[in-house]
Amino acid sequence: MLIIRKICLAFAVAGIALLAFAWLTQADVLFKAAGLGTALAWAVGIGAIPRLQGYQYTAWIVAAVVAGMTYPQSFLHVGDFDLRNKWLILIVVQFVMFGMGIQMSLRDFSELATSGKGVLIGLCSHFTIMPLTGFALTKIFHFDPEIAAGIILLGSCSSGLASNVMVYIARANLVLSVAVTAMTTLAAPFLTPFLMKILAGTLIHIRFLDMMMEIIKIVIVPIGAALVHDFLKTAPTRGRRNVYSLALVSLAWLGALVLGMWSSLGGVVSEATLQSLEVLSFFAGAVIVGLAYHWITLSFQNLDRYMPYVSMFGIIYFTTVTTAAGRDNLLQVGFLLFFVSVVHNSAGYFFGYWLSRLLGLDKASARTMAFEVGLQNGGMASGLAGTMGKLGTVGLAAAVFSPWMNISGSILANYWRKREGDGKAEF
Repeated sequence: MLIIRKICLAFAVAGIALLAFAWLTQADVLFKAAGLGTALAWAVGIGAIPRLQGYQYTAWIVAAVVAGMTYPQSFLHVGDFDLRNKWLILIVVQFVMFGMGIQMSLRDFSELATSGKGVLIGLCSHFTIMPLTGFALTKIFHFDPEIAAGIILLGSCSSGLASNVMVYIARANLVLSVAVTAMTTLAAPFLTPFLMKILAGTLIHIRFLDMMMEIIKIVIVPIGAALVHDFLKTAPTRGRRNVYSLALVSLAWLGALVLGMWSSLGGVVSEATLQSLEVLSFFAGAVIVGLAYHWITLSFQNLDRYMPYVSMFGIIYFTTVTTAAGRDNLLQVGFLLFFVSVVHNSAGYFFGYWLSRLLGLDKASARTMAFEVGLQNGGMASGLAGTMGKLGTVGLAAAVFSPWMNISGSILANYWRKREGDGKAEF
């Protein structure tokens, strides 16, 4: 594998020279092909450089952006099928969240009671600093309403599991990080729609209940499926029987819906009740998926280790589709949107750290807060934009912000890890 990476690295270097030649000769077709080829070669070849191995995933995200920018039509449709289809986006994002949820456990939620003050500071900081900073930036820089709404949406989402990885690398307070991530995830169905309603309600039409239900389907349901698997790992016999019974009831419920009960309910109950039943059906599916996945892992015991790669593939997929859908907008505001992503992300690190220190948290916990506040769940933002049918506008901020968050988070985590190793106690 190392030899392949080195060959790809050589191709990437040669590709840069080819890019320069194509630019000088104004050979547009060659420039596009060389650009995508160089990005893909670099994404594979970067693994041959030890110091840059941690950025390989980010390199694939960049390659996805290049692909979407150079050949947009290729990533919008396959025949007559629209790759921006809201159900396809929903399923892909659920796979992403399921893969992330596999890295969580029920024990993570038990830390909520023991982390007390830090969890409260993290929850309040996350859902104030980032949405308000995003709102302020949209007032300073006059983006189109839907792009501005996307910036606020990203700031209003929960923290992602990337923050846990960065905290681990930085040797900060991992227990607190996991607890805050769990808490912001649980709070997102209520706080994200609320913040969007008050901060972005004049930019796009926000239906609070609809958004809350979508967040539950996008985030809570797939993580719930992953936690079913986690529970079954150590569950006593009675616990397993309860899960099996619940799975049978869920299967019967979903079967009845397929056989016509859903159509019958549509003409009898209210829209709000129908939405609640829809979410209940998704949870029923989560129980079945969690149980089925657990049975599969009994035969393929290393499957959990590969699920994060499924999440990565999903993120690369909708990054490509989002970029392709929003290519024209990116050509107009791409650089400015990138600048805003740097400011937004940096504000999260800065205020997350120093506000925590001001409120009495120790240095390691304050570093944890910096990551928990500064790193947003881009997959959740993209999923919500996709279900709105606005992937190329509202989803644009997530496509631009996510690569930068990975880069900046890795740099800051390694910087703090080095300072800890040097015994330097200040910041």
